[in-house]
Formats: sequence, structure tokens, C-alpha cells
Amino acid sequence: MNLIASSAFALLLAVSVASADEAALDKRVMDLAAELRCLVCQNQSLAESNAGLAVDLRNQIRAQLARGASEREVVDFMVARYGDFVLYRPPLKASTFLLWFGPFVLLIAGIYVLILRIHRQGKMKRQLSEAERLRAEQLLKE
Repeated sequence: MNLIASSAFALLLAVSVASADEAALDKRVMDLAAELRCLVCQNQSLAESNAGLAVDLRNQIRAQLARGASEREVVDFMVARYGDFVLYRPPLKASTFLLWFGPFVLLIAGIYVLILRIHRQGKMKRQLSEAERLRAEQLLKE
């Protein structure tokens, strides 16, 4: 009887350890999937997407992590296979330079154009000579 009780306890302990390991693996998979972009629905992460490809990629992440691969190795695998597009935060390099700094360049260019336009409008108002101003007043009176 004592052998049966200890065997049952050992089995329950093994099941609880396995479920804890599975929960930890699930958390690692979802954390990593949250950092990767779904290739089908591009505005969602792999963790959020229910597309077939996203499910397959999550399963692939799970399999690699279960085999003992690190998160970095899984990300490197995904980048090698799908390119930097799969990352929500692509690395700063020559091919992604415009992606990182393009919005700031456009913002600065827009501010520059706005300042030039305001400056030119103010300058145009001041450019009328006295004779032109009198002629304009005369035309408005007619």
C-alpha cells in the first residue's frame, strides 16, 4: 500500500512539473511571438494573429524552444528565413536606415517648407511700393 501511495505521489509530482514546464514554454513562445510580425496580417504580431501561417510559425517557435534553442537563435532563424520584415523592431543598418529616420526627415522637411511659406507670405505683403499701394487702392475704389 505504501508503494502504491508513493508511486501515485511521484506520478502527480511528475505531472505537475511537466505542466509547469509546459506553462513556462507557453509563456516563452507567446513572449517571442509578440516580438515577431505576422507575415499575412502585417499589422498584428504572431501572438495576436489567428492566420494559418501565424499558427504554423508559433508551432515552429515552440518546437525550436522545446529542442533547447535560445530566443536569439529562434529570432535569427526567422530573420534568415523571412528577412528583417518579420521583426517589429528591425535592426539599424543601411537597408533599414530610411525606415528608422525617414519619418523624422519628412517631419523636418515639412516644418522647413511651412516656415518658408510663412516667411514668403509675410515678405509679399511688405513688397508693395508706395506707388503700387496707391494704384491698388485706386482700383479697389472703382
